[in-house]
Amino acid sequence: MSVTIRDIARICGVGVSTVSRAVNGHTDINKETRERILEAVKRYNYVPNNSARNLKKLDTRTIALLIKGIENPFFARMLKTFEEETKNNGYSLVVQHVDEFTDEADVAEKLVQERRLNGLIFLGGCTSHVQNKLDHIEVPFVISTIGIANPEEAKRYAQVSVDDIREGKRAVDYLIDNGHGRIAILAASSLDDSVGKLRLLGYGRALKEHGIPIIPELIVSAALPENPYSYENGYKTARKLLNSGETFTAVFALSDTMAVGAAKAFLEAGKRIPEDISLIGFDGQEITRYYNPVITTLEQPTQEIARATISMLMEMILSPEQEKKQIVFEGRILEGGSVRKLEYPEKRSDG
Repeated sequence: MSVTIRDIARICGVGVSTVSRAVNGHTDINKETRERILEAVKRYNYVPNNSARNLKKLDTRTIALLIKGIENPFFARMLKTFEEETKNNGYSLVVQHVDEFTDEADVAEKLVQERRLNGLIFLGGCTSHVQNKLDHIEVPFVISTIGIANPEEAKRYAQVSVDDIREGKRAVDYLIDNGHGRIAILAASSLDDSVGKLRLLGYGRALKEHGIPIIPELIVSAALPENPYSYENGYKTARKLLNSGETFTAVFALSDTMAVGAAKAFLEAGKRIPEDISLIGFDGQEITRYYNPVITTLEQPTQEIARATISMLMEMILSPEQEKKQIVFEGRILEGGSVRKLEYPEKRSDG
């Protein structure tokens, strides 16, 4: 006769819920109690009834959306589409915010244990994960708006995004095509492992391809690493750039919110856009069209990304064993009035 969770609870002198928390790795249990439970589980060869648990999950028709970087309006714009598409497919949506320095894979695993979920979406977050953490997630999931950096590892997981390296390069190519050579970048922190890391790689590739030396002083790390894609960080990081005393004619901001914050810092310093400083953002947010001058930006197809993410997840819920897909969308330059074409392009030898 097989041992049940109630048998383990009776043997250990604890409640059924305590046994469940111990088995599922919760940390809110006394260490000695947890060790006693796990020892009993091993001794009596207790096997949790995952089939029953998974059946309950299937009845809930709920998916979770984990958002890392909630301060970024880019995600807020996508949220409405996620909600609409989820509802259209007969599911409800649970939204979970994840702090900048919290591992979203840990949050996901805990959420699956605590709630009855059919699937997960990672929105934003890291370009690399500890593989066994993702493999321990018991429901289908899609990584959206960011690709995994390692190409071999990327094939293991479902993803929908733009190629941030390629699109970061496209933004910097645009500045170079307009005659700029001394191009600064308002980067994320040196510890960043998200889109900031990839777009910085794109910046470096563009300079290298055009024979322009990389000047470390023009790579300015986030003044607010805990909130790198905010208006405030764009403003404060641009002030760091101005205070450095380095000369430059153009700036690539990693997001439109950063670009707007940077524009304020430049104008306060008496700099004109684009006469003194050319500026390009990233994302294609609506606010860029209502700034004066209109800020040139690299637009991501947010609606298409959100719809493709939900569609892919629904397919995976219906057919969990199917091969994982990776969908990569292209961005495009939306020209505004924030980039000046230099009449006499800067000499490449001068950087």
